[in-house]
Amino acid sequence: MPNHLANETSPYLQQHADNPVDWYPWSNDAFALAREQNKPVLLSIGYSACHWCHVMAHESFEDDETAKQMNQLFVNIKVDREERPDVDKIYQTAHQLLTQRGGGWPLTMFLNPANQRPFFGGTYFPKEPRYGMPAFGDLLRSVAAYFSEHADDIEQQGDRLIDVLSRLSPQPADDEQTLDGEPLIAARQRIAENFDRDYGGLDSAPKFPHPTTIDRLLRHWRISANDAEPDLDALYMATLTLTRMADGGIFDHLGGGFCRYSVDRYWQIPHFEKMLYDNGPLLALYSDTHLATGEQHFADVANQTADWMLNDMRADNGGFYSTRDADSEGEEGKYYVWTPTEVEALLDDNAYAAVSRRYGLDQEANFEAKWHLTVRQPLADIAKEIQHSIGAVEALLRQGRKTMLIERETRVAPERDEKQLTAWNALAIRGLAIAGRELERKDLIDAAADAINFVHQYLYVDGRLLAVYKDGQARFPAYLDDYAFLLDATIEVLQARWSTTHLQFAIELADTLLERFEDRDGGGFWFTADDHEQLMHRPKPFADEAVPSGNGIAAFALQRLGYVLGESRYLEAAEKTLRAGWQAISEYPHGNVSLLTALEEYLHEPEIIVIRGPQDDVDRWNASASKLYAPRRLVFAIAEDVDQLPGALAERKAVENETLAYRCLGTHCELPVTSFEALATRMSGS
Repeated sequence: MPNHLANETSPYLQQHADNPVDWYPWSNDAFALAREQNKPVLLSIGYSACHWCHVMAHESFEDDETAKQMNQLFVNIKVDREERPDVDKIYQTAHQLLTQRGGGWPLTMFLNPANQRPFFGGTYFPKEPRYGMPAFGDLLRSVAAYFSEHADDIEQQGDRLIDVLSRLSPQPADDEQTLDGEPLIAARQRIAENFDRDYGGLDSAPKFPHPTTIDRLLRHWRISANDAEPDLDALYMATLTLTRMADGGIFDHLGGGFCRYSVDRYWQIPHFEKMLYDNGPLLALYSDTHLATGEQHFADVANQTADWMLNDMRADNGGFYSTRDADSEGEEGKYYVWTPTEVEALLDDNAYAAVSRRYGLDQEANFEAKWHLTVRQPLADIAKEIQHSIGAVEALLRQGRKTMLIERETRVAPERDEKQLTAWNALAIRGLAIAGRELERKDLIDAAADAINFVHQYLYVDGRLLAVYKDGQARFPAYLDDYAFLLDATIEVLQARWSTTHLQFAIELADTLLERFEDRDGGGFWFTADDHEQLMHRPKPFADEAVPSGNGIAAFALQRLGYVLGESRYLEAAEKTLRAGWQAISEYPHGNVSLLTALEEYLHEPEIIVIRGPQDDVDRWNASASKLYAPRRLVFAIAEDVDQLPGALAERKAVENETLAYRCLGTHCELPVTSFEALATRMSGS
């Protein structure tokens, strides 16, 4: 019989709807039942693409004996962390405080039903004792016994936990504190100290892409480009990392797109899940790096990543799905790996000679007696060995990859989580808008605009965002990340293609951030709105995690919109956010990179160019102005027939049948120019 998850829309919860465990979704009913029966709550948090979540489910949650214990001793709640990042964020932090270890998924927490406070927890627990961990069944009995025998201790521990959580937010900087560039310099130094100069990336294994950190290096190089000694090492660290990632197995060489992370130092073998929230930022980053360096390789990777997003992750409604699972047919990576015999049977001799050398099929197996494709040999070496030109080798590789992809698509594909998340769609929209401008691909700009329209149509109800769309239902009040990421993405789309409707949407998002999320006393933004469900803690997170910091992106986007519109409320909220996070920025700058980018534009005001005139002319000027990597430059091409613009934009008037450009640095604006040559001269020093 299905349990209480049967009517949920989350694919992850649906995966558990037929477990013998009597799962409940996160709900007041579940906690009321636990209080009534005086049972602790077992909270299990995961997501559909999580490999170890599947392992624990198969070992324990599908096991009748284990499920019987869980049902007798606990009220069991299952949460999809992608639907409920508010719940996940609280209990990941609590886990770290209780165990003094990092968290992850699956997250297993045991809660006092009276107040939702955890008293014990961990991540994955095996069914049988191994990895230095007890058997899950033994753990269940011990935890249940402790709950029944130590009620006072659990209550006191919960009080201490709440006290610590309440003190996690740093004290804001006072008005006398000067916000300076020291954290930018410190972050650059800390990144260099942790940088792998052989293979790129930070630290050793496992290795994550950290696109916000690489973006910080690029921006650091660019702001120093006019100095006597530009920071070329920052550019080197960024480009080496992106090159090694693109050559490694974390990148899908057949279908495009990136997996979540590499289990090794060399970017060779990933955990095979593919997440929309990684690929949106990486798409923007590879496009930016192509613009900064002129190297075609970065454009190729960006184009392949964009194609994967459009071909595999886009729904008919214009929005984007969430993830591709790591597993297929019960095995991690099975969909992606090959044997040389399989590939040789597909390709002609010349194509196989190129493909086998390029992707290591002529070397030892690298993944469980199979071959996962990674770049192993340079094109020039292959050309010499098989006596072809480099161009001919590239053609053979294209032919080989296409043939292999067609064959791969006949396999059983990993499951796709088809819920559509506002925040992750926003990251995809931003990446598509940036790539569309910089790679000159209209289809990507179309897709970005369509995705904003999807969010506006299906996830914006009565002036408020919702967080999740699945099976025709929009659910869950949106979080800080939803508003902040979407505001940032909309500003990028406006630069790719002007829409007054999209601008009005951006203003509404910004106003809701200030009205519902802002901490007016301490500065910064809470993760949940002021009318959100009351949980045991209301976090105000500043640090970057798997996705950028909502506070960092809110400060960055509000600051930009404030300068564009001349709206002081947005600028003041951004500065208050920087002051609220100043202690965190100062003490741990490389962990607060999104805030640092907002700080950079606070110290070095962005350049804003508004072009008015006939549509063809403004589009041409915009394209020309966007050919240089200038991350602090915003360019808006607004046709002459667009009127009733809000705020300071109303002053950027059009003159009939004439093209002109207005240029401002922050709040300082210049007289308009009427030729692109004059505009280019002014832009040259930015």
